[in-house]
Amino acid sequence: MMNSKLIKLSHKLSRLLRHEGPIDPHAWMEVSYLIQHKGFTLEQLQTIVRENNKQRFEFSDDMTLIRARQGHSLAVDAELDVQTPPAVLYHGTAKDSVDSILAEGITPQGRIYVHLSDSVQTAISVGRRHGEPVVLRIDAERMNCEGITFYKSRNNVWLTDFVAPQFLSIENCIAEI
Repeated sequence: MMNSKLIKLSHKLSRLLRHEGPIDPHAWMEVSYLIQHKGFTLEQLQTIVRENNKQRFEFSDDMTLIRARQGHSLAVDAELDVQTPPAVLYHGTAKDSVDSILAEGITPQGRIYVHLSDSVQTAISVGRRHGEPVVLRIDAERMNCEGITFYKSRNNVWLTDFVAPQFLSIENCIAEI
């Protein structure tokens, strides 16, 4: 389990790899840059990659590069493969946002993709970060049949460009985890 210093460094790494750069077109950053210019050690980076509870980061095979698996606001190709989603996916949000989402759909909110989960529990956890959680049910099967593209990151986050209102409903669940 990561200590508070490593958690702070993990947040810093996430910001750098997702929103600031310098990263290459496939979202990779030189490990040497992080060590020489951003105050990380190789051991810290290895621990963060290994122990991050959401498995947000990955090293290249030779460990000279590192990237966030998803969540980028920078224009990158994180080399995601198109995947057929399960029939239903979920999105956690705050109760205060539900009416506007049901009217306008789910947008990436400054990221490249909308993040979805195949787990109600994960969606509840995500929603809690923003307030009183509400889980939205996404008819991913229908979206897929209508030609909407889905990707699945290596840490099992489902991604798509946009979820239109007609594919959304409120999931009836008790937010207890």
